[in-house]
Amino acid sequence: MDLMFRIFVFCLLFSSAQVAAVIDTAYLPADTQYKAEITTPTQALGAPVGEWHVRHDQIANYMQVLASQSDRVSLVETGRTHENRPLYLLAFSSAENQRNLAAIQARHIKNLGQSIDKNDPLIIWMGYSVHGNEPSGANAALLIAYYLAAGESEVIDELLKDNIVLLDPSVNPDGLSRFAQWANMHKSKNLVSDPNNREHQEAWPSGRTNHYWFDLNRDWLLLTHPESRARINQFHQWRPHVLTDFHEMGTNSTYFFQPGISSRKNPWTPLKNVELTTALGDFHAAALDKTKQLYFTQESFDDFYYGKGSTYPDAHGSIGILFEQASSRGHLQDSDHGTLKFSDTIQNQITTSLSTFAGALANKQAILDYQLEFAEQTKSLVKKDDLAGYILNEKFDQYRFSKMLEILSAHQIQYFPLSKDVKVEGQTFDTTNSMFVPLDQPQYRLIKSLFSTRKSFDDNTFYDVSNWNLPLAFNIQYQAVERHPKIDKQPTKKSTSVNPKLLPGAYAYAFSWENYQAPKLLLRLLANKVKVKLAGDAFFAQTSQGGTSFSAGSVIVPIALEQPDNLLDIIDAQNMGLDIAIHSVTSGLTRQGIDLGSRKMLNITQPKVLLVGGRGTSQYEVGEVWHYLDQHVDMPVSITDLELLSKLSLDNYTHMIWVEGRYKEVSDKTVKKIGDWLNNGGILIGQKTAANWFSNKNWLKASFKSDSEVKLAFETTGMTYKDQEALRAKQRIAGAVFETQLDLSHPLAFGYTSTTLPMFRNSALVMRQPDKPFITAASYVKSPLMGGYTADEFQQLISGSAAIVSHNVGKGKVIGFASNVNFRGVWYGTSRLMSNAIFMAGFINAPG
Repeated sequence: MDLMFRIFVFCLLFSSAQVAAVIDTAYLPADTQYKAEITTPTQALGAPVGEWHVRHDQIANYMQVLASQSDRVSLVETGRTHENRPLYLLAFSSAENQRNLAAIQARHIKNLGQSIDKNDPLIIWMGYSVHGNEPSGANAALLIAYYLAAGESEVIDELLKDNIVLLDPSVNPDGLSRFAQWANMHKSKNLVSDPNNREHQEAWPSGRTNHYWFDLNRDWLLLTHPESRARINQFHQWRPHVLTDFHEMGTNSTYFFQPGISSRKNPWTPLKNVELTTALGDFHAAALDKTKQLYFTQESFDDFYYGKGSTYPDAHGSIGILFEQASSRGHLQDSDHGTLKFSDTIQNQITTSLSTFAGALANKQAILDYQLEFAEQTKSLVKKDDLAGYILNEKFDQYRFSKMLEILSAHQIQYFPLSKDVKVEGQTFDTTNSMFVPLDQPQYRLIKSLFSTRKSFDDNTFYDVSNWNLPLAFNIQYQAVERHPKIDKQPTKKSTSVNPKLLPGAYAYAFSWENYQAPKLLLRLLANKVKVKLAGDAFFAQTSQGGTSFSAGSVIVPIALEQPDNLLDIIDAQNMGLDIAIHSVTSGLTRQGIDLGSRKMLNITQPKVLLVGGRGTSQYEVGEVWHYLDQHVDMPVSITDLELLSKLSLDNYTHMIWVEGRYKEVSDKTVKKIGDWLNNGGILIGQKTAANWFSNKNWLKASFKSDSEVKLAFETTGMTYKDQEALRAKQRIAGAVFETQLDLSHPLAFGYTSTTLPMFRNSALVMRQPDKPFITAASYVKSPLMGGYTADEFQQLISGSAAIVSHNVGKGKVIGFASNVNFRGVWYGTSRLMSNAIFMAGFINAPG
């Protein structure tokens, strides 16, 4: 039998016992023998795969066992999760290749985009269960690993002889473990298939997310989390030809594999990518046909956002493939297509894992050719582009700038300091604070996406966010340029400015609020019993370094207040690793602005923040606030469930934060309790629907446009039945960037240096501009859209509307954000608004 034909059919040779798999081999091809000395998954788990939901520690232990027993396997720990679980990547290849694996890997990277040979190995990356409550992939990974480590057949020999299979068995260990515990703890001896059974009704937060309740499948580009940083590091060390991304979807669905909707691919992804994805899809279809499984393709899911597992590879000449299996969620669940067993969901993921191997080998030469073709086309695109690249500049906050540059570096994007000042369209980019990102480099397509301000696309329907402009997210000044500026191609490390040494016996110590880490240093000082004041206005003070300007919001540590005896040691220790310039002020009398004893100097104490979460609130947005305060501010924050508020004493809390959620069912008793707390001096902070709810309760003096008002803005006359989807796409904002005008004199704007502030929006809520003066801190400009798709009708609705509103309520303050200021942990440009809402609220003095 012809070898290619055998490769085509090997994944179809399953026994009829698969449908009710009770032993490991029942999931796998029937014509394969297995080495007796290799531990089976059942032996390692103490039960067949699929009888229980596997925990990550069980996966990790089994992968270690395979690596120790099989000469076809090598294992590396690539990192650790937030919960300190190991992240493993396994490489499967022949024993001979394993002995030369590092050399094979280095040769592949060296030749990338430069040459190919028919004997070059295919690098196939298999990634499972980035969403922890989509467990069929991770459970299938156990069996795929066993198959590759222990299986004996001509097909396996051919696969591993000339190729390398990389296996990431659990992309989200923390979420998977959380979900496995939930499903297993509710499993009955007599399985319950009722969808209403608690086993199928997961608690909040779901196992979909990681430790901080982020969706890791949206983090491939942003790299907010250690799981993503570890994975991208390995991706660029291997640059696979094919990368798979195994997911689950609703129980009443069937099975999906790409290609998806071709018109919704990223415009920088070549059509050849879709063609190869389609060619591999033929193998998935044949395999699922053989096992009589229902499936669909090309009618759902997009390939636009390069920050997802199935699309990030597309920016690099790889083939990313998404698989979606109908989910049993627990062990057995009724669905529109009959009773769905957990073992069935595992089986389908195994089936398409094997068909991926078959399809990749059958199309090996075309896939090898494509990576070279992709690189050559990229060079051609660079030559045709009118732009030379982008200049970036940030004068006031080098930390925020450095965090953006770290993301570029992680994605292998090169940037260089300027060797000469550049003036472009009236803006001066100086050598000290500027970087140039040239387009003439292999990551051209990714750069074009990360700097895109495109507002219209061939298909304006988006499954996810339509713009990921990093400079806008970080609020970094940048400019596209047509000519290549003079740069230091091999820059020597610039000597960093030495922060002034703290002067014993100074009148006070002070630092600016402009640095992104200033809230962290402030909180650390407060936690160490240091007495602190905040400046409500700018001043120019005499310091040990001479005259120094301090903007509004600056932090002052006056010696006149009762300070700890070891104050200087505390300040030095708490500034360790932050490197914030702290000045020794020699006099309380300033040359300009307020004096240090001014009434505009506000005493501040350590805040006690309550974050409202639980059922009814967005786990993503709660997690984003938690992550920001915990990771970026070092602030311990109390998270409570919405349903427990009625029993909770609010007197212990100074601030309360609410995010997107459903609050109509909050009891009158709880509403009264919150209102009393607010009037007695509490600071109430809300974003999106929470701010709207505040408005409905008459706490926030800003109204929102109703759903009916928004819908009336869209003309429907003459539409046909098939126009419904297009209308729905216009009536939502999947995610775009809008320009706001920031009132720099407002306390919520302290630390900002420009009146222009890009804000992210993924909500249809529109907050009307209040009639009262002094309570609007930021407004959307007349033509607000900066990047991404938003219908003209929505742009008009948002134009001139309010972005941030705040005012007094009795002795308290209320702050409303129309958008999510902490979106996915990467919007450094607006996330510090949350710190300002906490620390600077005491300066707000506008009657509501």
